Amino acid sequence: MCEIGVQHTMNTQSVIIKSATLLLCSLPLHAHAQYIGPAASSAGVENTPVVPTTDPNILHPTTHDFLLAQGDLLSVRVFAVPDFNQSVRVMPDGSLTLPLIGTVHIGGLNIQQAEQLIAKKLIDDGMVRDPQVSISVIEAPNLITTVTGEVHMPGLVPVIGQRTLADVLAASGGINPIGSHVVTIIRPGVEGAITVDLGSDPSHSARADIPIFAGDHIIVARTGVIYTFGAFHLQSAFPLSNSTPLTLLQACALAGGVPFEAQRNGTRIIRTVGNQRTQIKVDLGKVISGKVPDPVLQPDDIVFIPTNAMRAAIRAGGLSTVLTALYAVQLAP
Repeated sequence: MCEIGVQHTMNTQSVIIKSATLLLCSLPLHAHAQYIGPAASSAGVENTPVVPTTDPNILHPTTHDFLLAQGDLLSVRVFAVPDFNQSVRVMPDGSLTLPLIGTVHIGGLNIQQAEQLIAKKLIDDGMVRDPQVSISVIEAPNLITTVTGEVHMPGLVPVIGQRTLADVLAASGGINPIGSHVVTIIRPGVEGAITVDLGSDPSHSARADIPIFAGDHIIVARTGVIYTFGAFHLQSAFPLSNSTPLTLLQACALAGGVPFEAQRNGTRIIRTVGNQRTQIKVDLGKVISGKVPDPVLQPDDIVFIPTNAMRAAIRAGGLSTVLTALYAVQLAP
């Protein structure tokens, strides 16, 4: 009986060792293969570099007229005409109501143009032969610029005196971590948008010194991001560069790497094209070993790696847990 028991125990141990060996052999091994480069994007679209505005006449205009608008409080005077000394506010339709000549529309004009228009009206109506009109601004609630997009405090920023792009962005709390460093400025009177690439190099900080004027609309777009989800050391969102593509392996590195329990051959890239969400199957193990190209990710891609239950159990309890489980199976009737 003792010999039979010993033989049974030896057979059981042999089965356990063989099972453990097969389990360990099934685990992926690190391969040192030559990198064969990133795969082309499945949609054929990469992050297209933005061409910044370089015209100095646009970025640093020598003059920029203040344009009159709704709400401005003006002092309007005519030399040698005592009765023509008025403080009047611009109406919502851009008009003023003045003595002798009635309603004059000056919205959208600069101060010199408004003075010439009122003088012409006085002459045409036969009120003053050679009027010398003077306009000064008492109150200007429109001396503001609008900042929208990925800044900490979007909204209206007063533009009093000389202000630069850096000043206005600082007044808005700065750019968010997912905000693009390529800033768009919509300026009245300038055809098209002004594009400024602030970059991340402090030596290029002069790019933020361009002047900002009242009426400018500054837009900080959201840079493209990708998301890591599932069996990653770090599940998070990572911004894309405007000029350099991001590949799957680079995303894994940003996420702190892939843990032991990750099921590499079950990797999915979840991509939304229009209203359709698709899944792209990728074998991360083959990408790491260089057997297949490294896919280029696109904005809003979600990289998902599932967890292998057996490897998770090994990680949680160690190899002894698996051996104990196998031994228990062998002893079961």
